[in-house]
Amino acid sequence: MLKEKAREKARQLVSEMTVEEKISQLLYEAPAIERLGIHAYNWWNEACHGVARAGVATVFPQSIGMAASFDPALVRQVADAISTEGRAKYNRSVAFGDRDIFKGLTYWAPNINIFRDPRWGRGQETCGEDPFLTSLIGAAFIEGLQGDGAYYKATACAKHFAGHSGPERLRHGFNAKISKKDLYETYLPAFYHAVKAGVAGVMGAYNRTNGEPCCASPVLMEILRKNWGFDGYFVSDCGAIRDISEGHHVAEDLAHAAALALNAGCELNCGDAYQSLIEAYESDLVTEEAITDAAVRLFTIRALLGEFEETRPYADIPYAAVSCKEHKALNLRAAEETLVLLENKNGFLPLDPAAPRRIAVVGPNAMSVTALEGNYNGHADEYVNVADGFRRVFPQAEITVADGSPIYQDERRRWDGFTNLESEGAAAAADADLTVLVLGLDRTVEGEDLGYENDFTDYGDRKTMRLPLCQQKLAEAICDVCENVIVVALCGSCVDLGARVRSHAKAVIHAWYPGAMGGLAVARLVAGRFSPSGRLPITFYHDGTALPDMASYEMTGRTYRFDETLPLYPFGFGLGFTSFRYGVPTLTEADAEKVCLSVDVSNVGGMDGREVVQCYASFTDSRTSTPRLQLCAVESIFLEKGASKTVALTVDRFWLKAVLADGSRVDPDGGIRLFVGGAQPTDLKQGFVLE
Repeated sequence: MLKEKAREKARQLVSEMTVEEKISQLLYEAPAIERLGIHAYNWWNEACHGVARAGVATVFPQSIGMAASFDPALVRQVADAISTEGRAKYNRSVAFGDRDIFKGLTYWAPNINIFRDPRWGRGQETCGEDPFLTSLIGAAFIEGLQGDGAYYKATACAKHFAGHSGPERLRHGFNAKISKKDLYETYLPAFYHAVKAGVAGVMGAYNRTNGEPCCASPVLMEILRKNWGFDGYFVSDCGAIRDISEGHHVAEDLAHAAALALNAGCELNCGDAYQSLIEAYESDLVTEEAITDAAVRLFTIRALLGEFEETRPYADIPYAAVSCKEHKALNLRAAEETLVLLENKNGFLPLDPAAPRRIAVVGPNAMSVTALEGNYNGHADEYVNVADGFRRVFPQAEITVADGSPIYQDERRRWDGFTNLESEGAAAAADADLTVLVLGLDRTVEGEDLGYENDFTDYGDRKTMRLPLCQQKLAEAICDVCENVIVVALCGSCVDLGARVRSHAKAVIHAWYPGAMGGLAVARLVAGRFSPSGRLPITFYHDGTALPDMASYEMTGRTYRFDETLPLYPFGFGLGFTSFRYGVPTLTEADAEKVCLSVDVSNVGGMDGREVVQCYASFTDSRTSTPRLQLCAVESIFLEKGASKTVALTVDRFWLKAVLADGSRVDPDGGIRLFVGGAQPTDLKQGFVLE
């Protein structure tokens, strides 16, 4: 068995090292040990939506957008393309002796934290607010990235374990207080399913969870290693072990912090804290056996990547695979599947691309590359922004482009300009038959620990569901001068455009951070080259909704599963250009492990299209607290107009359990109803009663 062979190779290599050499291999910048023929290896690499920070690569839609596809097969294909490009880059880097950061094969993705609060800046990196969808998309990404060969094509790393989802400002010393019920019902399932999918790595979070630093938590490690059987490697988030002493003040110094983490089961340190393991070893805080076990686990991963083979696996992948035409085509398809059509009044879309018209493309993201990329990104060798997308798809149109406003700043009389641009946008829109208003955010105001605060962002976390004031003013000015307005929002979370803009806009498209081909995908949607099929992986809230304190991890009042208020747009929502009719679901099989249903779906509209078939469970008359609804099965199908298909849905009983106060999953003490359709059910008294 290859895994045992890899472990034996790892044991043999480590057995020949001194204690100091073993410790050196527990840092992400592992140095070469020339006398043993071991090359330097840098473990840190990123690839949540394409090979990141290593030059040119295909920049796929940001993770939240990929989740909006509700299509695990697509995500698996995208992840496979990412690891192909990663291997191509690795092969050439090694050939040229380049073993620097972001050149290895150990990718620290996917981020499968639950996007429990729409204000969280890093939510764009996640798969949304639902544990089932996050588990489904996360597992597909892991399987696609790691491949199905004897050796890993690359390795995935599920992060951040556990309970990390803001606030960004406080993360280096924050204690996430989570009940066992919420932990097992919401925060842990995606990690459990990542382990079941064979993920090679797990990254610990910065914060404490219930008083224990996540990178040194005996409770979390017992769940991961003992209860779930995880046998991969555990890595700290970058600087998180230093936080144990300097942020959480749980350890008296760095040596004690490093010892706590290693003894708990954290093999790899992203940062420099494990340099202090030498002091910890000399002070008898850690044993050589613990150091050896950690090194063996890490070298097992390197062996499973084929590093020590005479002929490396996947060595035949050429550099030409990077940003190849096949990957660009896949990228465009992925971008198209991620777009969510939120409004289409009186069937305003699609528009005839051959008709002559004057189109103004206005807004801070009209020509933005940054908004296509999201964060944790590579650089594409070709970008199609929204303005250029309309130039390509609407060749008969007279296209005018204007910034209209910056992303955030709205200062008058600035000597360096590019702030007060509202009149420019209004001028372009006033002369147009149609204005495409391209608004939104980018990683400069929404993201990871940005390090500053203003009236819109708090270290990357948002303070409001509205857009920055300068964009809101622009949008209202455009609505005053142009009758036909299409709003396109590029951002990583929900946006409330305000009643004035929502009521005026003929259509609203939420595009997330759609990747290098995102602008072309948006223009193709408007032209009706495909029927939009993206669905919201998060709830869209009205601005001013009384959201719970972001520092509270209690799930009451959060997400579609526990919030009883009427949202702006619900989780799972999205419009298309065609219509689908559902038959009555039929139970085909039921046992202790699964429930199988079938349902007939027909495309009764005037256009071919993809449909996201969703199955939700509700729990009736249960004395145990349960979610209001729980997504439990998804199938993505494509039907030509007039065609029908019988769709099979398999519901894992895992998602039909009630979670008790102690975290255990049990059969609910009430009834279960299953609902099948293209969106959340609106009447919970209907549905298929599961006996």
